[in-house]
Amino acid sequence: MSFQSHGEIRYFQFEGLGHGLTHSVFTRRGGVSPDPWAALNLGSTVGDDLERVRENRRLALATLERDPASVYDVWQVHGVEVAIAESPRSPESPHLQADAILTDRPGLTLMMRFADCVPIMLHDPIRKVAGIAHAGWMGTLHGTVHFAVEAMQKHYGSNPADIQAAIGPSIGPDHYEVGPDVVIQVQQAFGSDASSLLSAGAGHMKFDLWAANTLLLEQAGVRHIEVAGLCTACHTEDWYSHRAEKGRTGRFGAIIALV
Repeated sequence: MSFQSHGEIRYFQFEGLGHGLTHSVFTRRGGVSPDPWAALNLGSTVGDDLERVRENRRLALATLERDPASVYDVWQVHGVEVAIAESPRSPESPHLQADAILTDRPGLTLMMRFADCVPIMLHDPIRKVAGIAHAGWMGTLHGTVHFAVEAMQKHYGSNPADIQAAIGPSIGPDHYEVGPDVVIQVQQAFGSDASSLLSAGAGHMKFDLWAANTLLLEQAGVRHIEVAGLCTACHTEDWYSHRAEKGRTGRFGAIIALV
């Protein structure tokens, strides 16, 4: 795992995703948006000017020499739908509602946006498939990443044991306080494993999204899992955090593409 820089843009890459792939989780540094979205905001629904968001997107993609016209993205809704991408999404086409995207097309760049939720990158180097998933507490409890792995098996014939997974920067277990209703749902979803995912502190329960999604990947048969261990709420100098910034913030982008 390492940080890279391209001019003012700073981004994070995993070491374990293998060859034949390009990917990046962009920090908030290096874009054109003012406060409270400063600076590389890729979210178009958080109040920032759309032209600034488009310029940020162009700047981010240029760091990895990806054409903005190659992007396939979705409307993220905290669900379990998996989109199979076969061609870029044109600006005139509506976003499909989904929280995971898969492709076997090297010409495509898969993109998602985050501000505390968990980015999960997937790569099958044998079947040459790439994917990205978005999991907040709802997506984690519903098993979004599990459905993504199942879709890789169904659509591309992937063997879960071949899949390389990477859990990106997101809110960490020390900062993610949840209410009693969420605690009950964690216990219902994870059964006897729930106790290892919940911890008590200062009168609140905290939920470990990193450990929960690692467990879901392992249950799906994935054995190669890398965890960034970077907390967005701890490091708002690098990451947008909906929780730490009380909703007045942007969205950082994550992309993955076969090459």
